[in-house]
Amino acid sequence: MDFNRDVERKLWFVLIFAALVLIGSRINFSTLVGAPNQAFTFFQFFGPITGGFLGAGLGVAAVLVAQLADFVLQGKAIEPVNIIRLLPMFFAAYYFASYKSDKQFSRIFMILVPIAAMLLFWSHPVGAAAWYFPLIFWTIPIVVALLPTQNLLLRSLGATMTAHAIGGSLWNYVVPMTPEMWAALIPVVIYERFVFALGISVSYLAINYALDKFTASAKAGFPHVDKRYVISA
Repeated sequence: MDFNRDVERKLWFVLIFAALVLIGSRINFSTLVGAPNQAFTFFQFFGPITGGFLGAGLGVAAVLVAQLADFVLQGKAIEPVNIIRLLPMFFAAYYFASYKSDKQFSRIFMILVPIAAMLLFWSHPVGAAAWYFPLIFWTIPIVVALLPTQNLLLRSLGATMTAHAIGGSLWNYVVPMTPEMWAALIPVVIYERFVFALGISVSYLAINYALDKFTASAKAGFPHVDKRYVISA
């Protein structure tokens, strides 16, 4: 009976977070360069935190449910641009969930993903000409993963940069880009990713506080609440 109740509770929270992600994905934030009909949404501000509260597996599952629902509801065409836009947040949610993990595999995965993205980017002729672009941004999640201290803003920055690494490396293969376009994106990415990281941090603090104060489920250990970010009475 307890097992069934635990499964039911987890399913409800997966659906709740999936609903939040789905709502955020319908509100545009900024247009993607090279594809005027594609945009970053407010999904970027709290998509990764699903991994922090639900764990890596269920966090990715919540993101998957929300993105597939959004794909169907908006009637998106099954084309390369739309398909690759499903992938980055899976890795961001996993990164955010794994940041506190002591598991060796999780730490290695956090490092290997941006390295693989850089290699993929450089394998493209345009990416090879804009070789400096991933070095500026996609080394950040690697550095964050290797730091001995833990910080929420850095955790958020590492997660959003991981999503950027996955999206950017694949974007080069499906959208016509030039080295000059990648160079022009540098100040844009600095602004956007800092705003995303700040938004992720604020979203995490708000939901962490709400879950601790208003849900009995959190007292049972799920969803995961970080007591360091709970304001005591």
